[in-house]
Amino acid sequence: MAWRLVLSRTNTKTQTLNPNSNPFLSLFFTSPFSTSFLVTKTPKKFKKKRKRNKESPRTKHVQSNPNLIPHFERIVQRDSHFRFATKSKTFLSSQPEHVLRLDDAGKLHRELGFPRGRKVSRSILRHPLLFQTYRHTDSKMWFGFTDLMEDLLLEEQAIFNSMESQRVATVRKLLMMSVNKRIALSKIHHCRQIFGIPEDFRDRVLKYPDFFRVVVEGDGRRVLELVNWDPSLAVSALEMEFMVDEDKAKRAFKFPVKHGKDLDLDFEDSRKLNLLNTLPLVSPYSGDGSKLDVWTLEAEKYRVGVLHEFLSLTLEKRASIHHIVEFKEEFSLTRHTYQMLLKQPRTFYLAGTEMNWVVFLKDAYDENGVLINKDPQVVFNEKLCRLAEMQEMEPGFCL
Repeated sequence: MAWRLVLSRTNTKTQTLNPNSNPFLSLFFTSPFSTSFLVTKTPKKFKKKRKRNKESPRTKHVQSNPNLIPHFERIVQRDSHFRFATKSKTFLSSQPEHVLRLDDAGKLHRELGFPRGRKVSRSILRHPLLFQTYRHTDSKMWFGFTDLMEDLLLEEQAIFNSMESQRVATVRKLLMMSVNKRIALSKIHHCRQIFGIPEDFRDRVLKYPDFFRVVVEGDGRRVLELVNWDPSLAVSALEMEFMVDEDKAKRAFKFPVKHGKDLDLDFEDSRKLNLLNTLPLVSPYSGDGSKLDVWTLEAEKYRVGVLHEFLSLTLEKRASIHHIVEFKEEFSLTRHTYQMLLKQPRTFYLAGTEMNWVVFLKDAYDENGVLINKDPQVVFNEKLCRLAEMQEMEPGFCL
């Protein structure tokens, strides 16, 4: 009986709420008045505004719009665009037969330079003239070079062989600039591409016992040491420029002299006073920089001179923070290197973001951002980038 009572009550409520059985409810449900005036959402003016996150060093650009030099920024963007082509070329060249299983390649996003979480096949398809996939006899898909790319590697090897004496001189100058005239082979290997040094340079240095000595330390690290000092190499690019155009060299840097207001110097006198401290007074090859007090003006001039010479030795007269940090101990650099370079805008230009910046030697480029003196390796790299952009060989393209 209980369930009948519940059912009857339910039916009664249903009949009560039925508009067809109650004239008053019928008028309510068919009311012509709108209820759109009812506020169902919080108006925008009463909503709490989210505070925008401040730009982090990872995303904040070094230069503001007034100081921006577009052609240098475009070079940094170009490097990012061709990261997969350049890093995959380097990694595959070190593999047996220059091939890699596609399944394995998909796990090597850092080594091959493609975005993490993306399929490596998407990056391969962007450069059909350089890379290809094929099915091996083991029924697995493999990733390797095209015939055109294999020919380009032979061309690059010929450049390495023809430029070997120049690259040896570059490594000697790096050792001569270092504090103890020794640098770990791993550091030079990590930065080899910006100097045009070949992959097998660790074997090539053994051909020059009069210049280099390889020492194995207790932890197994191999270190390259300088054997003989060459005075003819101990001349920096800045010193050579000074001999050609003294006024231009004096304008390259600016180290303002702090003085009291009681001197009451006019503009011309202040300029002459600052000119006394314009050039780095300590040669990067003197070896005395490490003995200087870190916070003195002379020490800062030494570090500026070292970085100027370091960039002069690179192929494209530029280097990233990662390359410079590698030689922090060898060149007596401090953690204030970034701010130090920003203080010399006449000579250096910093592009990219605060965490991942690239420093350029401005005078090495023309007004259109084209490198004035191009090494044969630079010419080859530019051709490789043009081929990487093509989906098919363009008629008349000269290899």
